[in-house]
Amino acid sequence: MTAILVLVTFAILLTIDYLLHHRHAVKPASVVAAEKEPRLQPEFIGGFAVPENLRYHLGHTWALSESPTLVRIGLDDFAARLLGKVERIELPQRGQWVRQGQKIWTVLRNGGKAEMVSPMEGIITDINDRVLSEPELARREPYGEGWLVKVNSPDAKLSFRNLLGGSVARKWMEEAGARLRARMLATAPALAQDGGMAVDDISRHLPEQNWVELTQEFFLT
Repeated sequence: MTAILVLVTFAILLTIDYLLHHRHAVKPASVVAAEKEPRLQPEFIGGFAVPENLRYHLGHTWALSESPTLVRIGLDDFAARLLGKVERIELPQRGQWVRQGQKIWTVLRNGGKAEMVSPMEGIITDINDRVLSEPELARREPYGEGWLVKVNSPDAKLSFRNLLGGSVARKWMEEAGARLRARMLATAPALAQDGGMAVDDISRHLPEQNWVELTQEFFLT
């Protein structure tokens, strides 16, 4: 009788062990893929795309770490929509030193210009030559092929501490969108409606002087 009880107990333990391991081993392929696949679609806040993997400067530029010291930077979706269709983008020279918050590139259109500031401090190691010949790329794909420059930032960690991310970045973008709608209410009421996606080219509906004033206000220049 004792031998039978031992065999039964052993069989039960084997069954439990099999079920536990089998449960972890046979996850559906869709579940496994979902666990490994990164979030590719940015969240939209106030109508503007805000990817979670980036850090943002208050002047509407972004930074992405590619190594401990190499950082790629560009303009955010808010800036792209406010700038609208541009004629030319002037980028800094390779080897130039820039400080965080210093003017780094200039966007020109219709005789007017908008300047933007660097989110990082360091040496310009590369520029996006495609944007020089195709400036609309920066507006169409501000977080992708439309990146603008790369910076070798020896104190990258310190610079990143001064940038916005996560819920703070989302709150900031929400407030920026609300402030922009309030500023445009008298000038372009159709663009100041709450909710929905921000229009692709805000500047098209603005007098040139208003465009210059708004870019200076929001880009901190």
